[in-house]
Amino acid sequence: MSKERIKIAEELYDIMPAEYQDLVKRATYGNEQRGWKDIGNAKELIEEHSLCAGCPESMAFRYILASLPNPEDTVMVGSTGCTSLVFPHVAVHNIHSLFGNQNAIASGLKRALSVRFPDRVKDVVVLAGDGATVDIGLDMTLQAWFRQEKFTTICFDNELYANTGGQESGLMQKGFVAKMAPVGKSFEKVRLPEIARESGCHYVVNCTVSKPNLVEKVIKNAVHIAREIGPTYLQMYTPCILEIGKNSMEGLQEMRDSEKPSERFAYKEFVSEPAKELIAELAAKEKERKAEAKRQLASQTVAVG
Repeated sequence: MSKERIKIAEELYDIMPAEYQDLVKRATYGNEQRGWKDIGNAKELIEEHSLCAGCPESMAFRYILASLPNPEDTVMVGSTGCTSLVFPHVAVHNIHSLFGNQNAIASGLKRALSVRFPDRVKDVVVLAGDGATVDIGLDMTLQAWFRQEKFTTICFDNELYANTGGQESGLMQKGFVAKMAPVGKSFEKVRLPEIARESGCHYVVNCTVSKPNLVEKVIKNAVHIAREIGPTYLQMYTPCILEIGKNSMEGLQEMRDSEKPSERFAYKEFVSEPAKELIAELAAKEKERKAEAKRQLASQTVAVG
């Protein structure tokens, strides 16, 4: 998606809906400095959604969409689950895969885009729940990492099958009792971040989505590293407040409680050596960009004075 695709013909502008006019005026496509602070001003960053009131996934979706470094040339691959209810509202190209085969779809898509557009950067981002990523789709998740496919995998970890009533998933906590897991889980939470690291991912992060600036940082790092080096994996806690017995306004606090230093979603990051070099290079370019912007602003101030 880009502004070139959504621009309005001049002779039709006055009869287009106000919402569409606003989308064209305020869309962040093409803005290299787009980020989470654009939420609330840009309509393509999910103005409305069909998730439950207070759902942390709605927060996560907005932060991720705002943080994509190349939304005009990004394709997202989703899977069955609560996330599939949001993709129809997303102004970024997306594909809905079968339950669990999202990484296989993304592998073929990324390769096809590289052939079809050899001189253009095309990013692919997988976004699926814990059932699709670690249970039903684990084989295809791992095989994509083994092959060093160049795309990012994001797991919205709500620690159960939230979309179908609260069944046990591999990422559920040991002993947790859910509506459709009444005896409680008998084994520990699968350590998928560690598996991702050992399976060849160059950038792995385990976190919540309570801090938008942190989400923006890890999304941009993950996409850039996947583009240049190899697979990246982000596991983000997006609790299903209904299935864990919380009220609609308690999702943010649940995430904050779960990211304390001794808790299971305390921030953890793995970066391979090639990825460290790339991050340092990107940071240096950003520093130079800001310095140049300051120089230009200073020169303009002098000229006006």
